[in-house]
Amino acid sequence: MTGSAQSVGLRERKKRRTRQALVDAAVGLFEEKGYEHVTVAEIAEAAEVSTRTFFLHFQAKEDVLFANADVRIDLALRAVAERSAEERFPDVLVRAMEQMIGNSWDSDLTSGLAALRVRLSASAPALQARMLQRYVAAQTELAQALHRAYLEELDPVTAAALVGAMVGAVSAATLASLQRGDQPEDVRDAMRQAMELVAGCEGRPR
Repeated sequence: MTGSAQSVGLRERKKRRTRQALVDAAVGLFEEKGYEHVTVAEIAEAAEVSTRTFFLHFQAKEDVLFANADVRIDLALRAVAERSAEERFPDVLVRAMEQMIGNSWDSDLTSGLAALRVRLSASAPALQARMLQRYVAAQTELAQALHRAYLEELDPVTAAALVGAMVGAVSAATLASLQRGDQPEDVRDAMRQAMELVAGCEGRPR
């Protein structure tokens, strides 16, 4: 590895550590004081960085609670992009969703971030709005990717319907399971069951 590559690697690791420190600080403060009563400046101070550094990583304090969302979307998009020539679009969509569920398990579910996000959003309009915004954006991006991958088989409306059914079912099951207070393993099972239910319907002959 060259000196330049090592330098880039070090910077990237430092960036990830700083980002995680901000997430940990924000979660602790949200738990202690409530979402509405925590400022960006307090999060930055708790993470021992400047407010400017906070905004290098996140646009607003609510975005801290979605720190892993972009990674999940990228994983799903990659699953579509790396499809094999003979792979059917329902199978690709399932594989994309499996990637997202796996990432949720590795990050938000086991860390408690997903449960905290749902709990806080019940009384924080700004957080609810951000959740809806991210949900719609992710669904649209995945639908467009699926349409581009299967231009001869899927028109934009059908692609949107397929992705909406899958993402909607998994999201609804996740929310219901978290609101019920289920353990992370049970939430993951609920997500998978919702995915399999929709996949079964999509694969049913017409």
